[in-house]
Amino acid sequence: MLWILATITFFMVRCAPGGPFDTDKPIPPEILKNIQAKYNLDQPMLVQYGHYLADLVRGDLGPSFRYANRTVNEIIAETLPVSAQLGLLGFLFALSIGLISGMLASSKPNSLRDYVPMGLSLLGVCMPSFVIGPLLVLVFALWLGWFNTSGWEEASDRVLPALTLGIMYAAYFSRLARVGFLDILHQDFIKTAKAKGLSAGRIFFRHAFKGGVLPATTFGGLAMSGIVCGSLVVETIFNIPGLGRFFVQSAMNRDYTLVIGTALLYATLLLIMNLVVDIAYVYLDPRVRHD
Repeated sequence: MLWILATITFFMVRCAPGGPFDTDKPIPPEILKNIQAKYNLDQPMLVQYGHYLADLVRGDLGPSFRYANRTVNEIIAETLPVSAQLGLLGFLFALSIGLISGMLASSKPNSLRDYVPMGLSLLGVCMPSFVIGPLLVLVFALWLGWFNTSGWEEASDRVLPALTLGIMYAAYFSRLARVGFLDILHQDFIKTAKAKGLSAGRIFFRHAFKGGVLPATTFGGLAMSGIVCGSLVVETIFNIPGLGRFFVQSAMNRDYTLVIGTALLYATLLLIMNLVVDIAYVYLDPRVRHD
């Protein structure tokens, strides 16, 4: 899969108009020829492809065409921790808020405790991150002055980006958790536990929790994929020095190696996340484990 992605991206970025060394001021032909020779861009396309695959097998993603004296590996190593921290905070916020609101709604369906979180979740589903982010900046940064409008220097700078990234997926988690817990709480073994006189808290967290979170767990891989890809927009909105900003800029600058390298990294992360979700599903659902 990664090889197919690398191949498609390799040829697709080269089919886009423009090049990595296009500037407002024309470069003299002899200088441009030397630059292209340095990065093997003067060779036939298939030869370039072969060289790139050979380097890729060794883990070398190549030099950046737009950032002088820097390799793609160095850029990823420098910026990936920032994006990983942002994505983890956004996912934890979405999961915690979503599960809590879903459990509250399922504990007393068709009541105010159910209608309020589900109404808010519907609003969260309808609002994309590029709308939520500026609204949060307007209210909490410009009007109230609680947070900075951009940056990644202080601990408080993580709050608004994480909220922007996680609100929409918290809404999905909330609705899925409500459905899951409503279904599991009507099972026969829950009725048996109630008949034995077990407390509501013990029934909910000891017997119903694993089955109730299964729909949300299934959505977890998709949510992580969306959060990873959504960080591209959030990092641009809040001027965060993460990998997402470099990915966007590399596409605009036609930085071929950086585009391919970041695309491969994101694809690898998504594959790992889906694997983690599969393992968690086996742990939570004994039927899958026995099969």
